[in-house]
Formats: sequence, structure tokens, C-alpha cells
Amino acid sequence: MMTSADSFLMVRNSSLATELDDEQCKRLAQYVTPRSLSDSEILIREGEVDNHLYVVVSGSLAVTRETGSGDWIALHLLRPKDLAGELGFLDGLEHSATLRAVGSTEIFGLKRDRLEALLEDHPRLVYLVMRAIIREIHGILRRMNIQHVEFSNYISKQHGRY
Repeated sequence: MMTSADSFLMVRNSSLATELDDEQCKRLAQYVTPRSLSDSEILIREGEVDNHLYVVVSGSLAVTRETGSGDWIALHLLRPKDLAGELGFLDGLEHSATLRAVGSTEIFGLKRDRLEALLEDHPRLVYLVMRAIIREIHGILRRMNIQHVEFSNYISKQHGRY
């Protein structure tokens, strides 16, 4: 059984808490839902809407896409402290990939309307959580840009690097 101290530690050790103090972490911990996933269990399915932000506590989540022939390929592996579903959490649109547990995986989720409920009384907390989400998205975009340049260099054999 998960205690409030366990929830606090999950939040405190997450990337969402980078700028939060202990009181803010305690408050946010009241709004998160822990979940255990078994190997290959699907957390988010491609094409579906899910208004949750997830944080990997332990284990891993594979970001996968269908190949069209019934198989799937892994595009990326999310590890502890990584966020999952952040774009769907922000924009409410369909997810572009499926998230599958790799081995036993522990996560916690935060539903968008639960975070929005904190806006009136705790706007600074919501602001800092949103900054953490944007920081994560910025890091993903930075990595994608680097990979794009490396791939382009590889394809065109420019700069004598390949």
C-alpha cells in the first residue's frame, strides 16, 4: 500500500520537482497516482487521447510505433525520471506512439484536470511543473536536432566526418 511519504518521495525524486520545494512536492504528491506495469503492458496506445502526464519511477518504457505489418519497432527507451505523454498532456491530442513497459516498471501519473485544479490556490506550483515539462520537451527537441544533423551528414557524407 502506497503511503503519502512514498508518494512524496516519488515526486521529490522526479524531474517534475527540479524547482519545487518540499511543501510543493507534498502538495503535488496528493494529486498523483502510482501504477505498476508488467512486462510489455501498454501504458499509452498510438492514436488514443490520454490526458495524463507520466513519470517513470523505475524500469523502462519503450516508445514504439506500428510497422504496418502487425509488428512494432522501438524508437526510444524512457528510463527513471523521464516524462511520458507530455505532449498529449499539454495539447489533448492523440498520441503519435505507443508506450510499452520493458520489464516490471513503476510510474506515477498526473491527470491534467488535477493539475489545473491547483491553479487558483497554487499558481506558482503549476507554473514550476509546466516549466519542468517544457524543459523536458526542449531536451527532446535538442536531441532530435542533433540526430537530424548527424543523419544528414551521414547521408550526404559532408564535412569529412563519415
